Amino acid sequence: MKKSKVVVDKEFILGEVDKRIYGSFIEHLGRAVYEGIYQPESPFADEQGMRRDVIDLIRQLNVPVVRYPGGNFVSGYHWEDGVGEKDKRPSRVDLAWGTIETNQFGLNEFMDWAKKADTQAMMAVNLGTRGIEDARNIVEYCNVPGGTLYSDLRKAHGYDAPHNIKLWCLGNEMDGPWQMGHKTAEEYGRIAAEAGRIMKMTDPSIELVACGSSSYGMNTFGYWEDTVLQECYEQVDYLSLHQYYGNRDNNTPEFLANTVALDQFIASVVSICDGVRARKKQKKYINLSLDEWNVWYHSNEQDKKVERWSKVPHQLEDVYNFEDALLVAGMMITVLRHADRVKVACLAQLVNVIAPIMTSDTGAWKQTIYYPFEMISNYGRGKVLHTLVQAPVYESAHGDAPFLDCVMTMDEEKETVTLFAVNKSLDEDMELTCDLRQFEGYQVKKHVVLTHEDVKAENTEEHPDTVAPQENGKSSVENGTLRAYLPDKSFHMIVLGK
Repeated sequence: MKKSKVVVDKEFILGEVDKRIYGSFIEHLGRAVYEGIYQPESPFADEQGMRRDVIDLIRQLNVPVVRYPGGNFVSGYHWEDGVGEKDKRPSRVDLAWGTIETNQFGLNEFMDWAKKADTQAMMAVNLGTRGIEDARNIVEYCNVPGGTLYSDLRKAHGYDAPHNIKLWCLGNEMDGPWQMGHKTAEEYGRIAAEAGRIMKMTDPSIELVACGSSSYGMNTFGYWEDTVLQECYEQVDYLSLHQYYGNRDNNTPEFLANTVALDQFIASVVSICDGVRARKKQKKYINLSLDEWNVWYHSNEQDKKVERWSKVPHQLEDVYNFEDALLVAGMMITVLRHADRVKVACLAQLVNVIAPIMTSDTGAWKQTIYYPFEMISNYGRGKVLHTLVQAPVYESAHGDAPFLDCVMTMDEEKETVTLFAVNKSLDEDMELTCDLRQFEGYQVKKHVVLTHEDVKAENTEEHPDTVAPQENGKSSVENGTLRAYLPDKSFHMIVLGK
């Protein structure tokens, strides 16, 4: 049995958890919107066509912010197409995904849905095929109370009160050659600065996210971040980073070691942000928005067969397995370990499209990755303790990878401490110990385990509970020391309290 030790000090706080790190993403892509969150003809739909069964599952995830409407889609989107009378809305070709967008669901419908799902909007503006004036106009439409062209247009559409959207993305993945309106770092930095400036002139209370690299593997990584921030540091509040992982070579240890790569990615971007801050002699820090992250590779071959210019095709519908859930848990643990600088994160996406929730005409069900997200989102609140992990490691393409991914959070209001841990070993159990004498009187209140003997096990509509958590973990506190038993290939949530 492997041995590991976790060291924490209740006074050594890494940072406050910004609840927005448990955000998600809805793009006009595949069945994310239509047949996902919106399906008027469904027996599960409410009076506005929103699927109630999906809303119920999203509420359980406790998602505080949802990014919308893209994604690659936003770089060719005219938001005006999706407001006003539905029978007058045009259908358009979506060049990002090769489909037809009917615009029957748009900005105002999304805001209505967000209220029902107990979440807030993170709105993206089109800086691909459009630009500064469009960015100003949509902020005016959404946030100005009235008495202007676009705010009065909103009122004419039946929304007297402003939407008051506070978090805005300045385009999407503008470093990517696949992006409509792709720009160089200098070009994007300038338009981000000017769009951001005029958006904040329209509403000074908003926060802005500039596009960072679309992945750690981009050839322009580093140069892009540095150049963009040289141009728009004063106008923006966050820099984005996107990252997806796959297991195309069917090498599970290497796949699970991607938490090391994510840790390196985040640390590198923080360093670049702080380098620009030093050169500019700025007081404010640029924090990070990991506003696209997930496992994505299962559907790649199927997506090549999608008929061009179809409506609502089955696109990016990854069916997730147990090892995917372990990596999602590890990635969320990694984000928490950077809670001092990562303030927004969006699991991409929320329904049907590389998502924790899947739907059909007969119901909705939870994919394997739903469970770690649900547990960490609901219990990983409060403050993150600086968590030192002493555990065996194995070699990976990213360097030494620990067999244990772990972090501890402290919720002073609820008087709880929660440990999240992944044992990445495929064939050996692990004993974890942690000195908790500073938390006098604390005992294990809950120990939930997510495990399965087969790393390829999946949840389907016919068998939705193949991979599901059990509250049967083995752990206890004796003489101030937590001892926990972590079976091979397992995710754990241990909640301690008085």
